[in-house]
Amino acid sequence: MRTTLSIDDELLEQAKKTARRRGQTLGQYVESAVRRDLVTPDPKAVAIELPTFTRGTGMRPGIDPSSNRALYDALDASGDLS
Repeated sequence: MRTTLSIDDELLEQAKKTARRRGQTLGQYVESAVRRDLVTPDPKAVAIELPTFTRGTGMRPGIDPSSNRALYDALDASGDLS
C-alpha cells in the first residue's frame, strides 16, 4: 500500500543511508523498522500484579480485569447489578 509521510529531513537522510548499506529500498527499511517497533515490548510498560481474594471483597480468581466483557460477565453472574 502506498502512503505519504512527513519525516524530518535529517532522519530521512539517515534512513536512506542505512537502507542503502543494508541493500534495501527505503520502503523496505521503514517497514522493517515499524514492524520491529510494533513487536518489541515497551521497556517502560510494567505489568501490574493485581491482588486476588478468595473471600470477602476484591477481584476473584479467573477474571481478567483488562477485559470489559469478563468484568460484565462476572458482574452478571454475581447478580449484583446495582
